[in-house]
Amino acid sequence: MNTRRHVFLTLLAASAVLAGCAGPQVSDYAQQRPTLQLDRYFNGRIRAHGIFQKRGGEVVRRFTVVMDCRWEGNQGVLDEAFSYSDGSTSRRVWHLTKHEGGRYTGRADDVVGEAAGQESGNAFRWGYTLRLPVDGKEYEVQFDDWMFLVDERVMLNRATMSKFGITLGEVLLSFTKE
Repeated sequence: MNTRRHVFLTLLAASAVLAGCAGPQVSDYAQQRPTLQLDRYFNGRIRAHGIFQKRGGEVVRRFTVVMDCRWEGNQGVLDEAFSYSDGSTSRRVWHLTKHEGGRYTGRADDVVGEAAGQESGNAFRWGYTLRLPVDGKEYEVQFDDWMFLVDERVMLNRATMSKFGITLGEVLLSFTKE
């Protein structure tokens, strides 16, 4: 590897690490109310409306989600049925585990490995890698998923999707508990 390329790759990696450290932490929201208890909010039927925007801001997909959620002890199932503006549909079933200290882990068929999250105050931050089908191929992309409880029925969600530390777009969602 030549010296210029090595320097460039080192700077690129360092800036990606610094960018990841610069943002807010879920603990920054510890005093915010109402307090989110993820296992209580995601219990019963939830409806959501969302969009996917490319990194330049262009909305390229609109969708709705109907979620049937249930918990037994510290084990939860979130069964998500997606309907997209182009008429297509999909389904994701999350299997979640609640741990001490407001931590959660989860798995779904299109999630690589295990998702990990933390709740604090009115916020929840969730990180995971998703296998995303695009034009007949699958790509593994990372999600930095933030949820904020507005009131007992409404929660807002903003998820940043990236690959190799480069932002590809954002998902914006509004959840309403029935």
